[in-house]
Amino acid sequence: MKKILISLLIGLASITIFAQNTSETPIQNISTDSTVVYRLFSTRNMYTFIKLNTRNGQMWQVQWGTESEYQFGTTLSDISRVNKDEEKNGRFFLYRKPPIKYPF
Repeated sequence: MKKILISLLIGLASITIFAQNTSETPIQNISTDSTVVYRLFSTRNMYTFIKLNTRNGQMWQVQWGTESEYQFGTTLSDISRVNKDEEKNGRFFLYRKPPIKYPF
């Protein structure tokens, strides 16, 4: 009985360790035009975007919806990352962090 229980626990643990997430992140086509001041970046939530000021690195969370009660924007970072005289369009960009690959 003890061997069966240990085998069952090892089997269940291996299933959870090697389980795969099938949901794919959305693909976003972003132009390489560096003349824009603001860019919207998609997130995993289909109604939420990150608005980035490409001149100074400030960011906002923007949520859209068909009804006005579901539309809002909130500040994520209101700190300018560069001095006012160093600002230029296209200086900042957001990149998706690659998933972690575990060795087992």
